[in-house]
Amino acid sequence: MSLQSLVFCSDEKILRVLRRVLSDLEIRVEQCPDAQAAIHKLTRQRFEAVIVDCLDERLASQVLRSARTAPCNKRAIAVAIIDGQQALKSAFELGAHFVLYKPISMERARTSFRAARALMKRERRRNLRVPLSIPVVLATDDGVRHQTTTSDIGEGGVAVQSCLKSRTPQPLRIQFTLPGSDYSWEGLAEVAWETSGRNAGLRFVDSSPEAREQLRKWLNQQAPEMEQDDPPVPCKLTDLSPGGCYLETNTPFPVRARLVLSMSIAGMDVEVTGVVRVMHPENGMGIEFMQNTPTQRNLVEKFIHALRESKGELPELLVEPEGLEAAEADGTAAPATEPIDDPLLELFAKGFDLGPSEFIAELHRQRGETPKKGAAAFSV
Repeated sequence: MSLQSLVFCSDEKILRVLRRVLSDLEIRVEQCPDAQAAIHKLTRQRFEAVIVDCLDERLASQVLRSARTAPCNKRAIAVAIIDGQQALKSAFELGAHFVLYKPISMERARTSFRAARALMKRERRRNLRVPLSIPVVLATDDGVRHQTTTSDIGEGGVAVQSCLKSRTPQPLRIQFTLPGSDYSWEGLAEVAWETSGRNAGLRFVDSSPEAREQLRKWLNQQAPEMEQDDPPVPCKLTDLSPGGCYLETNTPFPVRARLVLSMSIAGMDVEVTGVVRVMHPENGMGIEFMQNTPTQRNLVEKFIHALRESKGELPELLVEPEGLEAAEADGTAAPATEPIDDPLLELFAKGFDLGPSEFIAELHRQRGETPKKGAAAFSV
């Protein structure tokens, strides 16, 4: 099934480039030169991407807002076409995930849409639901166990017959066995939604790489026609601290994208899940690690030590998108599990208050400073 995109643009030169690039990437284009027509389609038809020319910021804002509020398109990847870097902050404030600068070149558009397509595919895969009725065990932090039954499952979570007396803000430990498998799937989940009929949706928030791979394989067996993920985006690790890292890449993922990073050096392997907190088109992205627990920080600090001892050897790095952060819809970011004194994360928090050149200059300045206590940063 082809990926679908809606393009709100009337510039024929831009449209020619987009049609060529998106066709090569197997993304179908539905063009709307009129804002009202675009809004009408967004309320009635599903798209994986919404591409908006921000020549008229008021109309662009209306189209992007419509995409965010339409139930069938609130998870669509939004791409803004802007005049220059001075409009970058405004584009992201409008709700864009990616930006394309005018004049649009074929190569620049192709590079940006490679990363966008990878995220589009992951979002569609995460949204796939497979009907399933199996027993599941839920456990709260105080040790109380509940047994219930699922109604459907996907990569991002599972729907169950709610057995909780009230919605709990704390993650639940979830355990089940997939049909045809003897693998006992375990992880943490949080309540994402609940109906008056006492059905609930649980979003997976922490699971092992093995558990994620087992679930992915099982889902692929149920829907073998589903397309495969795109190859990993090439990235270079330049800065690393216990709480996050900065990656140089000409195809960065958008702010609030969830990524899985696999890093390896001298026989030591580390896998962490992170969220993009700052992104500079065609330059790179700053990623905050999600589980900022003492155990994870200790593991990353050991990896930093291994990097220091590697005598200039570059680490192997694999970066894969997992989807958009759950809090993305309301523009908020999930806080770290535990506060951490980390200059790199403090720089990420400044976000778009700094321009790309100012941010990179500050990043270089930090590399020459002694890190604060507990934030053993490392530059590659």
